[in-house]
Amino acid sequence: MAQPNALTTPPPGSDTHVGAHTEQPAPHKGAFPPFESHTFLSQLVWLALAFGLLYYLMDKVALPRIQAILHDRANRLSSDLDEAQRMKAEADAAGAAYEKSLADAQSKARDIAQETRNALAAEAETKRKALEADLNQKLAASEATIRQRTGEAMGNVREIAGETASAIVERLTGQAPDQASLDRALDRAATAH
Repeated sequence: MAQPNALTTPPPGSDTHVGAHTEQPAPHKGAFPPFESHTFLSQLVWLALAFGLLYYLMDKVALPRIQAILHDRANRLSSDLDEAQRMKAEADAAGAAYEKSLADAQSKARDIAQETRNALAAEAETKRKALEADLNQKLAASEATIRQRTGEAMGNVREIAGETASAIVERLTGQAPDQASLDRALDRAATAH
């Protein structure tokens, strides 16, 4: 006869029927635990302790930290606003200084331009007067030369006219006219023009 194997053989008195007979837990009898009337007092005590502990932790730990954070933030915002106001004032002052220096530079540029225009106008006026004086001098010399040459030409014209008239009269009449009657005729012709 074969010996029973200890690994495969269940010990005596053990339940070997699976699923045939399973015990169901007993249904819970009673109300929802927070609503049970015999535990109200202990629940109220625990509620008061929990609320007191939470209030103490909030009052002594959490709220002071939040208050410190808010206070630091307010201080930082205030200092940042003050710094921004200071920087804005500096920027405004720098802008005003820039505008003033720009206006000064424009005024100086206008003054320099006006001085340059005045200097150039004075120089041009001096050159113009020098040219006018030179031209007037040359014009006077030219007029004197013209008068001199006109006088010479007119003297030569009278002489040429006298010679021409004497030649014409001599050719027409066959005799040369006398000089006195020729001079009178030339004088009458000169005063008529």
